[in-house]
Order: sequence, then structure tokens, then C-alpha cells
Amino acid sequence: MPKLVSTLVRAQIALLKPVIERMNLKSLRKLQDALGKLGTKALVANVCYIDEFFEEFEAAWARPTEPVPGKAILYLHGGAYTAGTLSYAKGFGGMLAEQTRREVLCVGYRLAPEYPHPAALEDALEAYRRMLERFCPEDIAFVGESAGGGLCYCLCLKLKELGTPLPGRIVALSPWTDLSMECARGADELTDPILSKASLRYSALKYAAGRLTDPLVSPLFGDLRGLPESLIIAGTDEILMNDSVEMAKSLCEAGSPCELIVEEDMWHVFVLYGIPEAKEALERIRAYVAGG
Repeated sequence: MPKLVSTLVRAQIALLKPVIERMNLKSLRKLQDALGKLGTKALVANVCYIDEFFEEFEAAWARPTEPVPGKAILYLHGGAYTAGTLSYAKGFGGMLAEQTRREVLCVGYRLAPEYPHPAALEDALEAYRRMLERFCPEDIAFVGESAGGGLCYCLCLKLKELGTPLPGRIVALSPWTDLSMECARGADELTDPILSKASLRYSALKYAAGRLTDPLVSPLFGDLRGLPESLIIAGTDEILMNDSVEMAKSLCEAGSPCELIVEEDMWHVFVLYGIPEAKEALERIRAYVAGG
């Protein structure tokens, strides 16, 4: 059973769902960035941000006080590949820095429809290459939620293709691993307080029309052998629950270890909300990342 505060937060989110579904893309981006900025302000005493220059996209390091030497995280945000700039990424990226005491590179990768696939993947690849100038690959963890979670796996498949060293670990929160939506057989839309299949299909087509089953778009269809070990966290009450379940199953079948946690009565990327279940999940993430 979810805690009372979690039930109340869920109810508030559900009330906003019809409003959000009527927003245009510009308004959605503003809303998402505003949420990120709120998170950044809450962390000001424990995390500082340092811009990292890239020609095609924005990025910044979230650096905690007294960071663990030689350890880092590449953070790839969610937003269905159509929303979320660096302002948004710095919110949860800073939280990761505070929780794990690792330096976190927050990537504001280019967004569709202005920049369709492979722009986001190219930006993630360039960011990782920059990290390799300072950190050993085994000391880097990839962390992403929703589209960013799927992008973590796409990036690993690209690295394997290029023969570039893979990171030590992956943490994916409610990852979107099948943009064809064939796998989206989790909760129905009345149960999911955030997502709708129509909005997901819209974003998928804007990002990668005609390539939705390409493994570098939908990693569920990729050769997952040799990928780093993973921790996947999702909720039972999200449309994309099966994206997590099937990805974890496929990883394990490919010999790539994966721990799957599906929290009862939780929604899409619930870890980003300040509820008791999110705090427990963050502690799991901290311990998992520390083990690498």
C-alpha cells in the first residue's frame, strides 16, 4: 500500500493530466523546465553547477560538496525526446549528485521535432567521450529516466558498435525502450496518472518516424549481449511498465545482469517526486551506484 502522502501526490498529478494533455509543445517545455529549476533551487546548499561547453548542445556538471574522487554519472533526462532542456536536467541531476556524492554530467541534448534522431544519441555520445577524458569507463554510471532511460541503452549499443569502452553500470527509471509502442501493455490510461499513448505516439513519430524499431531508437530490439549490469525501477501503474519488464527480461536472457524493481501502486518515474517510496528508491540507487 502506498503511503498517504503518496496517494495525495498522485491525486494532484492526475488532476493536472487533462490540462497537460491540452498544452502545446512550447508550453510543455516551459513547464518541465520550471520543475527542474525548482529542484535546482532546493539543492543550492549542497550542489554547485559548472557549465561544460559543447558546440551543439548545453551541459553542466552537478558537483556535490566533497565528491567521491574519480567517480561520475552521465545523466540523460526524460521528456519523450521532445521536452526537457538543461534547466530540467539540472534538477534531478543535482539530486543524483547530492545522493551519490558523484559528479554528474547533466546533458541538455537536442530535442525533436527540431532535431530528430540521431541528434539526442549523438549528443549523449559526445558527452560520454568528454567524460572519458577525466574518468575511467568502469567508474562512470549511466542514469536516465523515461526517454533518457531508453537513451542510456541506445548509447551503450552505439558504444558497442563503435568499440568504445562501456560504462560500469546503468540505472534506468521507467525507461522507454520500445517507441513502436508494441510493448506498452502495462496499466490502462485511467490508471496511469501521467502518460497517454496518444502523446507518446506523437513524440515517437516526431523523434524517429520510420525507424521506431531501430535498436538505436528502441533498444529492446537490440543485441543486448555484453551490456553493463543494470538496475531498472518502474511502477505498476504506468502504461510503460512492460517496457521495463521486457527490457529486464531481455537483458538477463542476453547474459547482461539486470535487477528489476516494480513498485506496487507507483506511477511513471515516481522516483522524481518527494514521496517516501521515492526516497527509498533513491537509497537503492545510491547503494547500487556505490557498488560500481
